[in-house]
Amino acid sequence: MIPRIHKRGPRTIGLLAYLYGPGKAEEHVDPHIVASFDGMAPDPGRDPSDSLKPLERVLDHPLLALPKDERPNAHVWHCSVRAAATDRILTDQEWGDIARRIVAATGIDPEGDDAGCRWVAVRHADDHIHIIANLVREDGHRPDLDFDAPRAQAEARRIEKDLGLRELAAGDGTAARRPTSAERHKAARRSLESTPRELLREAVRRSLAGAADESEFFTRLRGEGVRVNQRRAPSGDIIGYTVALPGDHNAQGQPIWYAGSKLAPDLSLPAIRRRLDHDPEDMWITTGTTQERPHRSGRAQPTRLRPAQARDRATDALDRAAAVFDAEDDAGTAAGLIGVGEVLDALSQTASADVRAELRAAAREFERASRSHIRAGRADQRALRSVAREIVYAGGALGRGEDGAATAAVLCTLVLVAVAAARWHTAHGHAQQAAAAQASARHLRAAYRNAAAPPMRALHDAGRSLPAPERDRHRDTIATVLPDQVIGPAEDSLWNALTATLDQVERAGYDPQALLAEAAAMRELNSADNTADVLVWRLRHIAQLPAPTSRRVTKRASTSPKLAPAPAATPTQFDAPRHTNRR
Repeated sequence: MIPRIHKRGPRTIGLLAYLYGPGKAEEHVDPHIVASFDGMAPDPGRDPSDSLKPLERVLDHPLLALPKDERPNAHVWHCSVRAAATDRILTDQEWGDIARRIVAATGIDPEGDDAGCRWVAVRHADDHIHIIANLVREDGHRPDLDFDAPRAQAEARRIEKDLGLRELAAGDGTAARRPTSAERHKAARRSLESTPRELLREAVRRSLAGAADESEFFTRLRGEGVRVNQRRAPSGDIIGYTVALPGDHNAQGQPIWYAGSKLAPDLSLPAIRRRLDHDPEDMWITTGTTQERPHRSGRAQPTRLRPAQARDRATDALDRAAAVFDAEDDAGTAAGLIGVGEVLDALSQTASADVRAELRAAAREFERASRSHIRAGRADQRALRSVAREIVYAGGALGRGEDGAATAAVLCTLVLVAVAAARWHTAHGHAQQAAAAQASARHLRAAYRNAAAPPMRALHDAGRSLPAPERDRHRDTIATVLPDQVIGPAEDSLWNALTATLDQVERAGYDPQALLAEAAAMRELNSADNTADVLVWRLRHIAQLPAPTSRRVTKRASTSPKLAPAPAATPTQFDAPRHTNRR
Protein backbone atom coordinates (compact mmCIF):
# COMPACT_ATOMS: atom_id res chain seq x y z
CA MET A 1 0.00 0.00 0.00
CA ILE A 2 1.48 3.29 -1.13
CA PRO A 3 0.39 6.64 0.34
CA ARG A 4 1.51 9.58 -1.77
CA ILE A 5 1.28 13.16 -0.51
CA HIS A 6 0.89 15.57 -3.39
CA LYS A 7 1.84 19.22 -3.71
CA ARG A 8 -0.38 21.52 -1.65
CA GLY A 9 -2.83 23.66 -3.55
CA PRO A 10 -4.84 26.88 -3.17
CA ARG A 11 -8.31 25.77 -4.39
CA THR A 12 -10.47 23.16 -2.69
CA ILE A 13 -13.07 23.29 -5.47
CA GLY A 14 -10.44 22.53 -8.11
CA LEU A 15 -9.37 19.27 -6.48
CA LEU A 16 -12.98 18.27 -5.78
CA ALA A 17 -13.86 18.85 -9.43
CA TYR A 18 -11.05 16.48 -10.44
CA LEU A 19 -11.99 13.79 -7.90
CA TYR A 20 -15.68 13.82 -8.85
CA GLY A 21 -15.01 14.29 -12.55
CA PRO A 22 -14.42 11.60 -15.19
CA GLY A 23 -10.64 11.64 -14.80
CA LYS A 24 -8.01 12.18 -17.46
CA ALA A 25 -8.80 8.87 -19.15
CA GLU A 26 -12.40 8.32 -18.03
CA GLU A 27 -11.02 6.19 -15.19
CA HIS A 28 -13.11 7.72 -12.38
CA VAL A 29 -16.06 5.39 -11.81
CA ASP A 30 -18.65 5.94 -9.08
CA PRO A 31 -16.80 8.61 -7.04
CA HIS A 32 -18.13 8.78 -3.48
CA ILE A 33 -17.03 9.56 0.07
CA VAL A 34 -15.95 6.60 2.24
CA ALA A 35 -15.00 8.62 5.34
CA SER A 36 -14.91 12.21 6.57
CA PHE A 37 -13.86 14.23 9.60
CA ASP A 38 -17.32 14.01 11.20
CA GLY A 39 -19.00 11.27 9.17
CA MET A 40 -21.63 13.72 7.89
CA ALA A 41 -20.00 15.59 5.01
CA PRO A 42 -22.30 16.09 1.99
CA ASP A 43 -21.49 13.64 -0.81
CA PRO A 44 -22.18 14.83 -4.39
CA GLY A 45 -21.46 11.29 -5.57
CA ARG A 46 -24.35 9.80 -3.63
CA ASP A 47 -26.85 12.67 -3.58
CA PRO A 48 -27.52 14.05 -7.09
CA SER A 49 -29.09 17.15 -5.53
CA ASP A 50 -25.75 18.08 -3.95
CA SER A 51 -23.17 20.04 -5.91
CA LEU A 52 -19.49 20.46 -5.11
CA LYS A 53 -20.05 23.88 -3.52
CA PRO A 54 -21.65 22.65 -0.26
CA LEU A 55 -18.79 20.20 0.25
CA GLU A 56 -16.28 22.94 -0.46
CA ARG A 57 -17.95 25.24 2.11
CA VAL A 58 -17.90 22.50 4.76
CA LEU A 59 -14.20 21.81 4.24
CA ASP A 60 -13.20 25.48 4.03
CA HIS A 61 -15.25 26.67 7.03
CA PRO A 62 -12.27 27.03 9.45
CA LEU A 63 -10.31 28.81 6.71
CA LEU A 64 -13.12 31.29 5.99
CA ALA A 65 -13.42 32.04 9.69
CA LEU A 66 -9.96 33.61 9.63
CA PRO A 67 -9.34 37.20 8.56
CA LYS A 68 -8.38 37.30 4.90
CA ASP A 69 -4.85 38.44 5.59
CA GLU A 70 -4.27 35.41 7.87
CA ARG A 71 -5.50 32.74 5.48
CA PRO A 72 -2.75 30.50 4.09
CA ASN A 73 -2.63 30.33 0.32
CA ALA A 74 -1.71 26.66 -0.18
CA HIS A 75 -4.26 25.31 2.27
CA VAL A 76 -5.37 22.15 0.40
CA TRP A 77 -3.66 18.91 1.51
CA HIS A 78 -4.01 15.95 -0.85
CA CYS A 79 -2.96 12.36 -0.24
CA SER A 80 -3.71 9.36 -2.45
CA VAL A 81 -3.50 5.86 -0.98
CA ARG A 82 -3.16 2.97 -3.44
CA ALA A 83 -3.28 -0.78 -2.79
CA ALA A 84 -0.94 -3.20 -4.55
CA ALA A 85 -2.17 -4.79 -7.77
CA THR A 86 -2.11 -8.22 -6.10
CA ASP A 87 -4.22 -7.14 -3.09
CA ARG A 88 -7.84 -8.11 -2.73
CA ILE A 89 -10.50 -5.46 -3.40
CA LEU A 90 -11.15 -3.64 -0.16
CA THR A 91 -14.62 -2.59 1.00
CA ASP A 92 -15.70 1.03 1.50
CA GLN A 93 -15.58 0.47 5.24
CA GLU A 94 -11.99 -0.79 5.07
CA TRP A 95 -10.95 2.16 2.93
CA GLY A 96 -12.67 4.49 5.40
CA ASP A 97 -10.72 2.96 8.28
CA ILE A 98 -7.51 3.34 6.28
CA ALA A 99 -8.26 7.02 5.66
CA ARG A 100 -8.88 7.65 9.36
CA ARG A 101 -5.59 5.99 10.28
CA ILE A 102 -3.64 7.99 7.69
CA VAL A 103 -5.02 11.40 8.75
CA ALA A 104 -4.39 10.53 12.39
CA ALA A 105 -0.81 9.40 11.74
CA THR A 106 0.11 12.40 9.60
CA GLY A 107 -1.22 15.01 12.02
CA ILE A 108 -4.18 16.12 9.89
CA ASP A 109 -6.72 14.84 12.40
CA PRO A 110 -4.95 13.21 15.37
CA GLU A 111 -6.92 10.63 17.31
CA GLY A 112 -8.66 12.18 20.33
CA ASP A 113 -8.15 15.74 19.05
CA ASP A 114 -11.51 17.50 18.67
CA ALA A 115 -9.95 20.46 16.87
CA GLY A 116 -8.29 18.62 13.98
CA CYS A 117 -8.49 19.59 10.30
CA ARG A 118 -11.57 18.91 8.20
CA TRP A 119 -11.13 16.20 5.57
CA VAL A 120 -12.93 13.72 3.34
CA ALA A 121 -11.78 10.52 1.62
CA VAL A 122 -13.12 9.96 -1.90
CA ARG A 123 -13.06 6.60 -3.66
CA HIS A 124 -13.50 6.40 -7.42
CA ALA A 125 -11.71 3.12 -8.20
CA ASP A 126 -11.30 -0.30 -6.62
CA ASP A 127 -7.64 0.09 -5.72
CA HIS A 128 -7.22 3.57 -4.23
CA ILE A 129 -8.70 6.57 -2.43
CA HIS A 130 -7.92 10.28 -2.31
CA ILE A 131 -7.88 12.23 0.95
CA ILE A 132 -8.44 15.99 0.75
CA ALA A 133 -8.05 18.18 3.83
CA ASN A 134 -8.07 21.88 4.68
CA LEU A 135 -4.89 22.90 6.50
CA VAL A 136 -6.63 25.13 9.05
CA ARG A 137 -7.71 23.38 12.24
CA GLU A 138 -11.02 24.03 13.98
CA ASP A 139 -9.16 26.20 16.49
CA GLY A 140 -7.63 28.29 13.71
CA HIS A 141 -4.11 26.93 14.12
CA ARG A 142 -2.03 25.00 11.58
CA PRO A 143 -1.55 21.24 11.94
CA ASP A 144 1.82 19.72 12.75
CA LEU A 145 2.77 18.23 9.39
CA ASP A 146 6.49 17.76 9.96
CA PHE A 147 7.48 14.44 8.36
CA ASP A 148 3.91 13.74 7.24
CA ALA A 149 5.14 11.59 4.34
CA PRO A 150 7.32 9.25 6.48
CA ARG A 151 4.50 9.03 9.04
CA ALA A 152 2.06 8.01 6.31
CA GLN A 153 4.47 5.38 5.01
CA ALA A 154 5.02 3.93 8.49
CA GLU A 155 1.27 3.73 9.08
CA ALA A 156 0.82 2.06 5.68
CA ARG A 157 3.23 -0.69 6.73
CA ARG A 158 1.12 -1.30 9.85
CA ILE A 159 -2.10 -1.30 7.83
CA GLU A 160 -0.66 -3.92 5.48
CA LYS A 161 0.03 -6.24 8.39
CA ASP A 162 -3.34 -5.67 10.03
CA LEU A 163 -5.36 -6.24 6.83
CA GLY A 164 -3.24 -9.06 5.41
CA LEU A 165 -2.20 -7.05 2.35
CA ARG A 166 1.04 -7.23 0.44
CA GLU A 167 3.77 -5.91 2.73
CA LEU A 168 6.09 -3.48 1.00
CA ALA A 169 9.66 -2.93 2.09
CA ALA A 170 10.21 0.08 4.31
CA GLY A 171 12.20 2.87 2.68
CA ASP A 172 15.29 4.57 4.09
CA GLY A 173 15.15 7.89 2.26
CA THR A 174 17.77 6.96 -0.35
CA ALA A 175 15.37 6.07 -3.18
CA ALA A 176 15.07 8.21 -6.28
CA ARG A 177 12.02 10.42 -6.46
CA ARG A 178 9.11 8.71 -8.19
CA PRO A 179 7.44 10.36 -11.17
CA THR A 180 4.18 12.10 -10.34
CA SER A 181 0.89 10.89 -11.78
CA ALA A 182 0.83 13.98 -14.00
CA GLU A 183 4.26 13.04 -15.36
CA ARG A 184 3.11 9.48 -16.06
CA HIS A 185 -0.05 10.65 -17.86
CA LYS A 186 1.97 13.12 -19.91
CA ALA A 187 4.48 10.42 -20.89
CA ALA A 188 1.61 8.15 -21.96
CA ARG A 189 0.10 10.92 -24.11
CA ARG A 190 3.47 11.45 -25.80
CA SER A 191 4.02 7.69 -26.22
CA LEU A 192 7.28 7.84 -24.26
CA GLU A 193 8.67 4.58 -22.89
CA SER A 194 9.24 6.31 -19.52
CA THR A 195 8.62 9.69 -17.94
CA PRO A 196 11.07 12.53 -18.67
CA ARG A 197 12.31 12.29 -15.07
CA GLU A 198 13.21 8.61 -15.54
CA LEU A 199 14.72 9.11 -18.99
CA LEU A 200 16.87 11.97 -17.70
CA ARG A 201 17.99 9.92 -14.70
CA GLU A 202 19.19 7.15 -17.02
CA ALA A 203 20.94 9.65 -19.30
CA VAL A 204 22.80 11.21 -16.38
CA ARG A 205 23.88 7.78 -15.12
CA ARG A 206 25.10 6.67 -18.52
CA SER A 207 27.09 9.90 -18.87
CA LEU A 208 28.63 9.45 -15.44
CA ALA A 209 29.69 5.82 -16.04
CA GLY A 210 33.49 5.90 -16.12
CA ALA A 211 33.73 9.66 -16.70
CA ALA A 212 37.21 10.89 -15.81
CA ASP A 213 36.21 14.36 -14.68
CA GLU A 214 33.37 16.84 -14.46
CA SER A 215 34.05 18.34 -17.87
CA GLU A 216 33.80 14.97 -19.57
CA PHE A 217 30.61 14.18 -17.67
CA PHE A 218 28.88 17.31 -19.00
CA THR A 219 30.23 16.72 -22.52
CA ARG A 220 28.86 13.17 -22.57
CA LEU A 221 25.57 14.34 -21.07
CA ARG A 222 25.08 16.79 -23.92
CA GLY A 223 26.00 13.98 -26.30
CA GLU A 224 22.98 12.07 -24.97
CA GLY A 225 20.79 14.75 -26.56
CA VAL A 226 19.88 16.23 -23.18
CA ARG A 227 19.57 19.97 -22.58
CA VAL A 228 22.02 20.99 -19.85
CA ASN A 229 21.97 24.21 -17.85
CA GLN A 230 24.89 24.89 -15.52
CA ARG A 231 24.28 27.21 -12.59
CA ARG A 232 27.25 29.43 -11.87
CA ALA A 233 28.30 31.56 -8.94
CA PRO A 234 29.33 35.22 -9.50
CA SER A 235 32.91 33.94 -9.58
CA GLY A 236 32.05 31.78 -12.60
CA ASP A 237 32.35 28.49 -10.71
CA ILE A 238 29.72 25.86 -11.48
CA ILE A 239 27.56 25.30 -8.39
CA GLY A 240 24.84 23.08 -9.80
CA TYR A 241 23.14 21.83 -12.91
CA THR A 242 19.70 21.12 -14.31
CA VAL A 243 18.66 18.99 -17.27
CA ALA A 244 15.65 18.93 -19.57
CA LEU A 245 14.37 16.57 -22.20
CA PRO A 246 13.99 18.17 -25.65
CA GLY A 247 10.32 18.71 -26.40
CA ASP A 248 9.26 18.50 -22.74
CA HIS A 249 7.58 21.85 -22.03
CA ASN A 250 5.17 23.30 -19.50
CA ALA A 251 1.92 25.10 -20.30
CA GLN A 252 3.87 28.30 -21.04
CA GLY A 253 6.07 26.51 -23.57
CA GLN A 254 9.14 26.64 -21.33
CA PRO A 255 11.46 23.62 -20.90
CA ILE A 256 10.84 21.60 -17.74
CA TRP A 257 14.15 21.49 -15.89
CA TYR A 258 15.13 18.91 -13.28
CA ALA A 259 17.97 19.42 -10.84
CA GLY A 260 20.27 16.42 -10.46
CA SER A 261 19.25 16.04 -6.82
CA LYS A 262 15.61 15.77 -7.93
CA LEU A 263 16.48 12.84 -10.19
CA ALA A 264 18.24 10.83 -7.46
CA PRO A 265 20.05 11.65 -4.20
CA ASP A 266 23.43 10.64 -5.62
CA LEU A 267 23.11 12.72 -8.82
CA SER A 268 23.47 16.15 -7.25
CA LEU A 269 26.61 17.98 -8.37
CA PRO A 270 28.34 17.64 -4.95
CA ALA A 271 27.62 13.88 -4.96
CA ILE A 272 28.94 13.55 -8.52
CA ARG A 273 32.07 15.48 -7.59
CA ARG A 274 32.70 13.13 -4.67
CA ARG A 275 32.51 10.20 -7.05
CA LEU A 276 34.82 11.84 -9.58
CA ASP A 277 37.29 13.02 -6.94
CA HIS A 278 40.51 11.04 -7.21
CA ASP A 279 44.28 11.26 -7.25
CA PRO A 280 45.40 11.41 -10.91
CA GLU A 281 48.14 8.89 -10.07
CA ASP A 282 45.49 6.39 -8.96
CA MET A 283 43.03 6.82 -11.82
CA TRP A 284 43.87 6.54 -15.49
CA ILE A 285 43.48 9.85 -17.25
CA THR A 286 42.44 9.23 -20.81
CA THR A 287 40.88 10.98 -23.74
CA GLY A 288 38.60 8.44 -25.29
CA THR A 289 40.94 5.51 -24.72
CA THR A 290 42.41 3.71 -21.76
CA GLN A 291 45.19 1.59 -20.40
CA GLU A 292 48.52 3.19 -19.67
CA ARG A 293 49.19 5.50 -16.73
CA PRO A 294 50.08 9.02 -17.83
CA HIS A 295 53.72 9.95 -18.00
CA ARG A 296 54.81 12.59 -15.50
CA SER A 297 54.97 14.99 -18.41
CA GLY A 298 51.21 14.56 -18.71
CA ARG A 299 51.45 12.82 -22.08
CA ALA A 300 50.03 9.32 -22.28
CA GLN A 301 50.01 6.89 -25.16
CA PRO A 302 46.90 4.81 -24.49
CA THR A 303 45.62 2.04 -26.72
CA ARG A 304 41.92 1.58 -27.32
CA LEU A 305 40.65 -1.82 -26.25
CA ARG A 306 38.39 -4.01 -28.31
CA PRO A 307 34.93 -4.61 -26.79
CA ALA A 308 35.82 -8.22 -25.94
CA GLN A 309 39.00 -7.12 -24.16
CA ALA A 310 37.13 -4.48 -22.14
CA ARG A 311 34.55 -7.06 -21.05
CA ASP A 312 37.28 -9.54 -20.16
CA ARG A 313 38.92 -6.98 -17.89
CA ALA A 314 35.54 -6.12 -16.39
CA THR A 315 35.06 -9.78 -15.47
CA ASP A 316 38.36 -9.66 -13.56
CA ALA A 317 37.42 -6.48 -11.69
CA LEU A 318 33.91 -7.73 -10.86
CA ASP A 319 35.27 -11.00 -9.49
CA ARG A 320 37.63 -9.13 -7.20
CA ALA A 321 34.99 -6.62 -6.15
CA ALA A 322 32.52 -9.40 -5.33
CA ALA A 323 35.06 -10.88 -2.93
CA VAL A 324 34.82 -7.65 -0.93
CA PHE A 325 31.05 -8.18 -0.57
CA ASP A 326 31.73 -11.28 1.50
CA ALA A 327 34.28 -9.55 3.72
CA GLU A 328 33.44 -7.39 6.72
CA ASP A 329 34.13 -4.17 4.85
CA ASP A 330 30.89 -2.23 4.59
CA ALA A 331 32.53 0.91 3.17
CA GLY A 332 34.27 -1.18 0.51
CA THR A 333 31.08 -3.02 -0.36
CA ALA A 334 29.06 0.22 -0.61
CA ALA A 335 31.71 1.60 -2.96
CA GLY A 336 31.78 -1.64 -4.94
CA LEU A 337 28.02 -1.46 -5.45
CA ILE A 338 28.37 2.02 -6.95
CA GLY A 339 31.09 0.71 -9.24
CA VAL A 340 29.01 -2.28 -10.30
CA GLY A 341 26.22 0.13 -11.17
CA GLU A 342 28.59 2.07 -13.43
CA VAL A 343 29.73 -1.12 -15.15
CA LEU A 344 26.10 -2.03 -15.79
CA ASP A 345 25.40 1.45 -17.17
CA ALA A 346 28.43 1.13 -19.45
CA LEU A 347 27.41 -2.32 -20.67
CA SER A 348 23.82 -1.24 -21.28
CA GLN A 349 24.87 1.56 -23.64
CA THR A 350 27.33 -0.56 -25.65
CA ALA A 351 25.43 -3.87 -25.72
CA SER A 352 24.32 -5.71 -28.83
CA ALA A 353 20.62 -5.77 -29.67
CA ASP A 354 20.03 -9.27 -28.29
CA VAL A 355 20.83 -8.25 -24.71
CA ARG A 356 20.38 -4.47 -24.68
CA ALA A 357 16.82 -4.31 -23.34
CA GLU A 358 17.48 -6.71 -20.45
CA LEU A 359 20.73 -4.96 -19.57
CA ARG A 360 19.04 -1.58 -19.44
CA ALA A 361 16.34 -3.02 -17.20
CA ALA A 362 19.03 -4.58 -14.98
CA ALA A 363 20.85 -1.25 -14.74
CA ARG A 364 17.63 0.58 -13.83
CA GLU A 365 16.96 -1.88 -11.02
CA PHE A 366 20.51 -1.97 -9.73
CA GLU A 367 20.73 1.80 -9.35
CA ARG A 368 18.44 1.41 -6.33
CA ALA A 369 20.72 -1.31 -4.95
CA SER A 370 23.73 1.01 -5.24
CA ARG A 371 22.40 3.52 -2.67
CA SER A 372 22.20 3.17 1.09
CA HIS A 373 23.16 5.18 4.16
CA ILE A 374 26.46 3.32 4.47
CA ARG A 375 29.19 5.69 3.37
CA ALA A 376 31.22 4.39 0.46
CA GLY A 377 35.01 4.41 0.43
CA ARG A 378 36.15 6.44 -2.55
CA ALA A 379 39.24 4.35 -3.34
CA ASP A 380 37.20 1.17 -3.67
CA GLN A 381 35.31 2.51 -6.70
CA ARG A 382 38.32 3.17 -8.90
CA ALA A 383 38.91 -0.26 -10.38
CA LEU A 384 35.28 -0.67 -11.45
CA ARG A 385 34.98 2.93 -12.66
CA SER A 386 38.06 2.34 -14.80
CA VAL A 387 36.69 -0.78 -16.48
CA ALA A 388 33.36 1.01 -16.99
CA ARG A 389 35.31 3.69 -18.83
CA GLU A 390 37.10 1.07 -20.92
CA ILE A 391 33.77 -0.50 -21.90
CA VAL A 392 32.33 2.85 -22.97
CA TYR A 393 35.33 3.83 -25.09
CA ALA A 394 35.76 0.37 -26.59
CA GLY A 395 32.45 0.99 -28.35
CA GLY A 396 29.54 -1.23 -29.24
CA ALA A 397 29.91 -4.99 -28.97
CA LEU A 398 28.72 -7.54 -31.47
CA GLY A 399 26.45 -10.34 -30.37
CA ARG A 400 28.73 -13.03 -31.77
CA GLY A 401 32.33 -14.24 -31.83
CA GLU A 402 34.75 -12.94 -29.23
CA ASP A 403 32.37 -10.10 -28.27
CA GLY A 404 29.49 -12.50 -27.68
CA ALA A 405 31.57 -14.90 -25.60
CA ALA A 406 33.10 -12.08 -23.52
CA THR A 407 29.63 -10.63 -22.96
CA ALA A 408 28.33 -14.01 -21.78
CA ALA A 409 31.27 -14.32 -19.39
CA VAL A 410 30.82 -10.88 -17.82
CA LEU A 411 27.05 -11.40 -17.52
CA CYS A 412 27.58 -14.75 -15.82
CA THR A 413 29.78 -12.98 -13.27
CA LEU A 414 27.33 -10.10 -12.89
CA VAL A 415 24.50 -12.49 -11.99
CA LEU A 416 26.52 -13.81 -9.06
CA VAL A 417 27.56 -10.25 -8.10
CA ALA A 418 23.90 -9.15 -8.02
CA VAL A 419 23.00 -12.15 -5.88
CA ALA A 420 25.87 -11.33 -3.51
CA ALA A 421 24.67 -7.70 -3.36
CA ALA A 422 21.15 -8.85 -2.46
CA ARG A 423 22.56 -11.06 0.27
CA TRP A 424 24.64 -8.19 1.71
CA HIS A 425 21.69 -5.80 1.69
CA THR A 426 19.47 -8.40 3.36
CA ALA A 427 22.03 -8.90 6.12
CA HIS A 428 22.00 -5.14 6.74
CA GLY A 429 18.22 -4.81 6.73
CA HIS A 430 18.07 -2.90 3.42
CA ALA A 431 14.84 -4.44 2.16
CA GLN A 432 14.28 -2.19 -0.87
CA GLN A 433 17.88 -2.47 -2.03
CA ALA A 434 17.85 -6.26 -1.62
CA ALA A 435 14.68 -6.51 -3.70
CA ALA A 436 16.21 -4.27 -6.37
CA ALA A 437 19.36 -6.41 -6.54
CA GLN A 438 17.25 -9.54 -6.91
CA ALA A 439 15.22 -7.91 -9.69
CA SER A 440 18.45 -6.89 -11.41
CA ALA A 441 19.70 -10.48 -11.16
CA ARG A 442 16.56 -11.71 -12.93
CA HIS A 443 17.15 -9.36 -15.87
CA LEU A 444 20.84 -10.30 -15.95
CA ARG A 445 19.94 -14.00 -16.12
CA ALA A 446 17.69 -13.30 -19.10
CA ALA A 447 20.46 -11.29 -20.79
CA TYR A 448 22.96 -14.06 -20.07
CA ARG A 449 20.72 -16.71 -21.63
CA ASN A 450 20.50 -14.66 -24.83
CA ALA A 451 24.24 -13.93 -24.99
CA ALA A 452 25.38 -17.43 -24.03
CA ALA A 453 23.09 -19.42 -26.31
CA PRO A 454 25.39 -19.54 -29.43
CA PRO A 455 28.72 -20.26 -27.69
CA MET A 456 27.19 -22.73 -25.23
CA ARG A 457 25.47 -24.54 -28.10
CA ALA A 458 28.83 -24.87 -29.87
CA LEU A 459 30.49 -26.16 -26.70
CA HIS A 460 27.66 -28.61 -26.05
CA ASP A 461 28.06 -30.05 -29.54
CA ALA A 462 31.82 -30.23 -29.10
CA GLY A 463 31.54 -32.07 -25.79
CA ARG A 464 29.05 -34.53 -27.20
CA SER A 465 31.31 -35.27 -30.20
CA LEU A 466 34.44 -36.03 -28.14
CA PRO A 467 35.64 -39.64 -28.31
CA ALA A 468 34.14 -41.65 -25.45
CA PRO A 469 37.47 -42.34 -23.64
CA GLU A 470 38.37 -38.65 -23.58
CA ARG A 471 34.89 -37.60 -22.54
CA ASP A 472 34.95 -40.13 -19.70
CA ARG A 473 38.36 -38.92 -18.57
CA HIS A 474 37.17 -35.33 -18.35
CA ARG A 475 34.01 -36.45 -16.56
CA ASP A 476 36.22 -38.21 -13.99
CA THR A 477 38.07 -34.92 -13.50
CA ILE A 478 34.76 -33.13 -12.84
CA ALA A 479 33.69 -35.85 -10.38
CA THR A 480 37.03 -35.63 -8.54
CA VAL A 481 37.00 -31.84 -8.17
CA LEU A 482 33.24 -31.55 -7.60
CA PRO A 483 32.25 -34.68 -5.67
CA ASP A 484 28.92 -33.15 -4.60
CA GLN A 485 27.73 -32.68 -8.19
CA VAL A 486 25.59 -35.41 -9.72
CA ILE A 487 26.55 -36.33 -13.27
CA GLY A 488 24.26 -39.23 -14.01
CA PRO A 489 22.56 -40.09 -17.30
CA ALA A 490 19.78 -37.58 -16.65
CA GLU A 491 22.25 -34.73 -16.07
CA ASP A 492 24.82 -35.77 -18.67
CA SER A 493 23.90 -33.14 -21.24
CA LEU A 494 24.32 -30.32 -18.70
CA TRP A 495 28.06 -31.00 -18.50
CA ASN A 496 28.92 -31.30 -22.20
CA ALA A 497 30.08 -27.68 -22.43
CA LEU A 498 32.33 -28.06 -19.39
CA THR A 499 33.75 -31.31 -20.77
CA ALA A 500 34.59 -29.57 -24.06
CA THR A 501 36.18 -26.66 -22.19
CA LEU A 502 38.36 -29.00 -20.11
CA ASP A 503 39.48 -30.63 -23.34
CA GLN A 504 40.48 -27.23 -24.75
CA VAL A 505 42.20 -26.32 -21.48
CA GLU A 506 44.26 -29.49 -21.72
CA ARG A 507 45.20 -28.88 -25.36
CA ALA A 508 46.24 -25.34 -24.41
CA GLY A 509 48.83 -26.80 -22.06
CA TYR A 510 47.09 -26.52 -18.70
CA ASP A 511 46.41 -29.17 -16.08
CA PRO A 512 42.60 -29.54 -16.34
CA GLN A 513 42.13 -30.82 -12.79
CA ALA A 514 44.23 -28.08 -11.19
CA LEU A 515 42.61 -25.34 -13.25
CA LEU A 516 39.10 -26.64 -12.54
CA ALA A 517 39.89 -26.65 -8.81
CA GLU A 518 41.11 -23.06 -9.10
CA ALA A 519 37.95 -22.02 -10.93
CA ALA A 520 35.71 -23.75 -8.37
CA ALA A 521 37.51 -22.03 -5.49
CA MET A 522 37.27 -18.50 -6.92
CA ARG A 523 33.83 -17.90 -5.40
CA GLU A 524 30.98 -19.93 -3.99
CA LEU A 525 28.82 -21.82 -6.47
CA ASN A 526 25.69 -22.37 -4.38
CA SER A 527 23.93 -19.30 -5.77
CA ALA A 528 24.58 -20.30 -9.38
CA ASP A 529 21.61 -21.43 -11.45
CA ASN A 530 23.91 -23.63 -13.51
CA THR A 531 27.20 -24.62 -11.89
CA ALA A 532 28.59 -26.01 -15.13
CA ASP A 533 28.01 -22.72 -16.99
CA VAL A 534 29.76 -20.70 -14.29
CA LEU A 535 32.78 -23.02 -14.37
CA VAL A 536 32.92 -22.92 -18.16
CA TRP A 537 33.30 -19.15 -18.20
CA ARG A 538 35.72 -19.09 -15.29
CA LEU A 539 37.96 -21.64 -17.00
CA ARG A 540 37.83 -19.87 -20.33
CA HIS A 541 38.63 -16.58 -18.64
CA ILE A 542 41.55 -17.95 -16.62
CA ALA A 543 43.06 -19.79 -19.59
CA GLN A 544 42.22 -16.98 -22.06
CA LEU A 545 40.64 -19.47 -24.43
CA PRO A 546 39.28 -18.07 -27.70
CA ALA A 547 35.57 -17.78 -28.30
CA PRO A 548 33.94 -21.16 -28.99
CA THR A 549 32.66 -21.75 -32.49
CA SER A 550 31.25 -24.86 -34.05
CA ARG A 551 34.19 -25.30 -36.42
CA ARG A 552 36.86 -24.58 -33.85
CA VAL A 553 35.62 -26.76 -31.02
CA THR A 554 34.41 -29.81 -32.93
CA LYS A 555 37.55 -30.42 -34.99
CA ARG A 556 40.45 -31.60 -32.85
CA ALA A 557 43.92 -30.43 -33.80
CA SER A 558 46.94 -32.68 -33.75
CA THR A 559 48.99 -30.02 -31.98
CA SER A 560 48.08 -27.65 -29.18
CA PRO A 561 47.05 -24.26 -30.53
CA LYS A 562 48.95 -21.23 -29.32
CA LEU A 563 46.95 -18.68 -27.44
CA ALA A 564 46.98 -15.06 -28.45
CA PRO A 565 48.73 -13.02 -25.75
CA ALA A 566 46.33 -11.46 -23.29
CA PRO A 567 46.25 -7.67 -23.14
CA ALA A 568 48.53 -6.18 -20.54
CA ALA A 569 46.68 -5.82 -17.27
CA THR A 570 46.30 -2.40 -15.83
CA PRO A 571 46.99 -2.36 -12.07
CA THR A 572 43.93 -1.85 -9.90
CA GLN A 573 43.41 -2.11 -6.22
CA PHE A 574 41.82 -5.53 -6.73
CA ASP A 575 44.72 -6.88 -8.80
CA ALA A 576 46.66 -9.86 -7.54
CA PRO A 577 49.14 -12.04 -9.44
CA ARG A 578 47.17 -14.63 -11.41
CA HIS A 579 48.10 -18.21 -10.62
CA THR A 580 48.23 -20.52 -13.63
CA ASN A 581 48.50 -24.28 -13.47
CA ARG A 582 50.48 -25.30 -16.47
CA ARG A 583 51.78 -28.83 -16.47
